[in-house]
Amino acid sequence: MALGDFVQYVVTGLLVGGVYALMSIGLALIFGVMKVVNFAQGDFMMLGMYVTYFLAVGYGVDPLLGALLTIPPFFLLGLVVHRTLLVRVTGGGDPQRLMDAQLILTLGLSLIITNATTMILTPMPRGIKTAYATQAFAVGPVLLNQARSYAFVMALLLAGLVYVFLTRTDLGKALRAAADEPEAAGYQGIDVRAMHGLAFGVGIALVAAAGGLLATYHPIEPTVAVNFIVLMFVAVVLGGLGSIPGAFAGGLLIGLVQSLTLLVLPFQLQNVGVFIAFLLVLYLRPQGLFGQRARAV
Repeated sequence: MALGDFVQYVVTGLLVGGVYALMSIGLALIFGVMKVVNFAQGDFMMLGMYVTYFLAVGYGVDPLLGALLTIPPFFLLGLVVHRTLLVRVTGGGDPQRLMDAQLILTLGLSLIITNATTMILTPMPRGIKTAYATQAFAVGPVLLNQARSYAFVMALLLAGLVYVFLTRTDLGKALRAAADEPEAAGYQGIDVRAMHGLAFGVGIALVAAAGGLLATYHPIEPTVAVNFIVLMFVAVVLGGLGSIPGAFAGGLLIGLVQSLTLLVLPFQLQNVGVFIAFLLVLYLRPQGLFGQRARAV
């Protein structure tokens, strides 16, 4: 195999991994702040794909812009879901019972969203046709698919904005305080419940935007969430539970490993390499690449 072919696979994997990274950041933020494993995260991603699709087909909105337009409504949706459902299974109480309730709630929410979407929109796969979806930038011998390149850049920008928000703003610092030491944060006047709602809203908005970016080159169907929620969990664990930089690195790593796996295995088995890497990292570094203790940043 020529060096140029190897570089092509590496670059393609990193471009795809950028969107995986954005998905995973949303999940890591929710877990890092709330300590909630959200099994419905992939379904919110799927809804983001459909919203982007209908904006493109019905109103002629470019899907890259459509992905950004999903952020405000899904942030509000996250706040509503937290206020009406998750607030009942977080906070004080027996930790094991709370964890069981959270798993049942988020898994049930996932099943409801998937089945409702299937009944309303049918299982038929859909796709968004754009001029740049089938075009590429040529950088020497390497071809960069334009849709994946644009999606990667936007995912990188959104991830950067989240990091700046968490590390440079008072609200972001309050969110981190609520994640690291919720009891102490409460004594300092921080509304921990409000911070939980903020984290869930931002996490849902990010995964919806990632879904919109993914829709520029990936088929859209109600069951698409199943494959990606597994990849999100793997990325979050690889990076270190609750670590935002770790989730980003984990997403990039998954995209890279998926792409390189195609050098030796067919497309249907591309995730085999991901799970081998996952097991290897867990064996050598059980806390994850960036993990020391669960935290939001």
